[in-house]
Amino acid sequence: MKAIQEILKKNNYKKINFKVSKTQHLLIKASINGIKGNFILDTGASNSCVGFESIDKFTLKATKSKTKAAGAGATGMFTQEAKENILQLGRWKNTNFSLVIFDLSHVNLALTQHKAKPVDGIIGADILLDGKAIIDYYNHCLYLK
Repeated sequence: MKAIQEILKKNNYKKINFKVSKTQHLLIKASINGIKGNFILDTGASNSCVGFESIDKFTLKATKSKTKAAGAGATGMFTQEAKENILQLGRWKNTNFSLVIFDLSHVNLALTQHKAKPVDGIIGADILLDGKAIIDYYNHCLYLK
């Protein structure tokens, strides 16, 4: 396995560790606009997002969006968007990061009902595709280029 890690490092991939929660979610720490938060790493989420309650926390400039969100048992949810943010996962950084803002209370309610900690948001496929992601489930790490 070390050979793979060395090859990825030589190809400018950054290693970011994650944890697996009691609910089998992949939990990853990230910073948005320099403020740290806890996120679910979700390969099935098309876009990265945060809850409405995180607008002030991450100093987001929220604007209206015509898009309706769906997922985790909810559909047609009102959304906002925030453009031109800085996202950092470990040593990997995206300096022009857009994200969706919507009601994550149903996600956090489900987590807390299973005695897991609530999250600030979700890191989705937009970031995984942009960073040419490789997920090492066995060693609990994400590689982004």
